[in-house]
Amino acid sequence: MPSLDWKNLGFNYIKTKYNIRCYYRNGKWGETNVTDSENITMHMAATCLHYGQECFEGLKAFRGKDEKVRIFRLDENAKRLKNSAREICMPEVPEDLFRRAVIRAVELNKDFVPPYESGASLYIRPFLIGTGEKVGLQPSDEYLFMVFVNPVGPYFKDGFKPIDLLIDQDKDRAAPLGVGHVKVGGNYAATLQSLGGAHKKGYDSVLYLDPKEKKYIDECGPANFFAIKDDIYITPESKSILPSITNKSLITIAEDLGMEIQKRKVEFSELAHFDEVGACGTAAIIGPVKKIVDEKSGKVFEYCKDGNPGPISTKLYNKLRAIQYGDEEDEYGWVTIVD
Repeated sequence: MPSLDWKNLGFNYIKTKYNIRCYYRNGKWGETNVTDSENITMHMAATCLHYGQECFEGLKAFRGKDEKVRIFRLDENAKRLKNSAREICMPEVPEDLFRRAVIRAVELNKDFVPPYESGASLYIRPFLIGTGEKVGLQPSDEYLFMVFVNPVGPYFKDGFKPIDLLIDQDKDRAAPLGVGHVKVGGNYAATLQSLGGAHKKGYDSVLYLDPKEKKYIDECGPANFFAIKDDIYITPESKSILPSITNKSLITIAEDLGMEIQKRKVEFSELAHFDEVGACGTAAIIGPVKKIVDEKSGKVFEYCKDGNPGPISTKLYNKLRAIQYGDEEDEYGWVTIVD
């Protein structure tokens, strides 16, 4: 195993041994190839560079107490990548190809899966890009599907600790009928300016309102929003929100804990009445929210008043992590064990 400071890893790129690649040419997928190169060679007129033909996924692998490595919700990520590809006129990556490539990437870099109880995990980044040259606006004829991995620490530097969010009413993450519901790079580029500004002011992330009316909660930048009120799990319903696989998993766990689930439009004004609020996604799992600030109206909404995550968020977080690490039985069939 590499000599890394596992307990103090950031959410940054770290070189591992190998990555997996597969090209789509002449209307069909080729063979998968293993390489140790970190570079991609492509034409300067590639559609991914000029017309945004790019989509990606993010999932994780965890080393359990039993030393087994578990990939979390591999099949759901395969389905979501297909949805993203379809939306921007790219060939869908077959689910069996996605699955084989991800498992192979983890197998070849197994030494980089952090130790149990280190607080770190192996982040897996599958992506699909248009590599064929086009000057006119049209889809590429050639594509590259690739998977690389690297060990990461918590997305928010303090891990499962309360975070502060800034509402940015001057920026939209996505258009109402755009591509906010799929995982394409442009959605993230659109958040960089407001996220950077929030960081400079001491906030951990940004909370966006809906791009049409500025009345409803949308997303927390790279994560979904959820709230708890009177044993009800509430999360926004919107065509401009990426369906988070972590959020989907938390909903299932919450239902099994006897909670009511409400997936609906969530008005900005409701922030004053929630018991708990969180940002959830693959990178952060759950970021319990301590404070939400809207500079435009001067309103401040506070949670976690004792400085600790709320009891229901904690219960959901612990249950999900127990499944990911194999500490509890995977009754849902969510993990894929890599031998």
